[in-house]
Amino acid sequence: MARRARREIWRHLVIYAGLAPFVVVAVFPVYWITITAFKEDADLYRMDQIPLWFHLPPTLKHFRLLFTHSHFPVWFVNSVLLAICLVVITLVTAVPAAYALARLRLPGAGNLGIAMFMTYLVPPIILFLPLARVVGALGLFDSWWALVVVYPTFTIPFCTWILMGFFKTLPREIEEAAWLDGCGLVGGVVRVVLPLTGHGVAIAAIFTFTLAMQEFLYAVVYVAPRDQMTVTVGIAMTLIRGDIYYWGALMAAALLVGLPGAILYNMFLDHFIRGLTATGAN
Repeated sequence: MARRARREIWRHLVIYAGLAPFVVVAVFPVYWITITAFKEDADLYRMDQIPLWFHLPPTLKHFRLLFTHSHFPVWFVNSVLLAICLVVITLVTAVPAAYALARLRLPGAGNLGIAMFMTYLVPPIILFLPLARVVGALGLFDSWWALVVVYPTFTIPFCTWILMGFFKTLPREIEEAAWLDGCGLVGGVVRVVLPLTGHGVAIAAIFTFTLAMQEFLYAVVYVAPRDQMTVTVGIAMTLIRGDIYYWGALMAAALLVGLPGAILYNMFLDHFIRGLTATGAN
């Protein structure tokens, strides 16, 4: 028994030793952002001491700079509203499209699904010029509503493709039983299919929300007024001036913007893991 216990201890030590570098790589950026956001400027640029901890008392002045000398609250609200609109539009469109392609045996459905995914792989820098004509025709230049129109062009294809995989893993017998119980096609999808594939819907929603909060290219091209900017563009335009970087305020903004995504991932972590497992099995 003692030999088996020692063997188990060594096995766990080897596993944790192998995981330790990956944990450091994952955690260190968050740690660095956090301490930089609370450091004094004089403490940030001291090269004669180890920079991994505070040598002067922590400060909140970088956060005060964001909220009193910039439009950060407005940018943050714009980004969150944009993300919510995008999640709703993407799910309302992608869920029925994915179900139709995966379950209704439409001619060429498989090839159409692959073609939709291929559109997601097209570099955004190629598309923003033709999309600019669409935005201009709708009169949405210099408004974050332009992004509500543009972003679904690459969230819907990807989310449709990924949701197709989840719908294909669901046994058809479950839907047939729902139909026998009196549910129509829409009722069966809403009452049976969606609850059983909630992890897939959660993954699509998290992907869409994260993309809306961090996308930069379209936001900087289509939206110029400060009160309409998203947080990624506003921070870059305000806190980076030539070769001067306001590192403390930049890291404070990164910390505040990253919190909603981190909370969202933690809330739906179980769904996220089950969704990835189901996708891999498919």
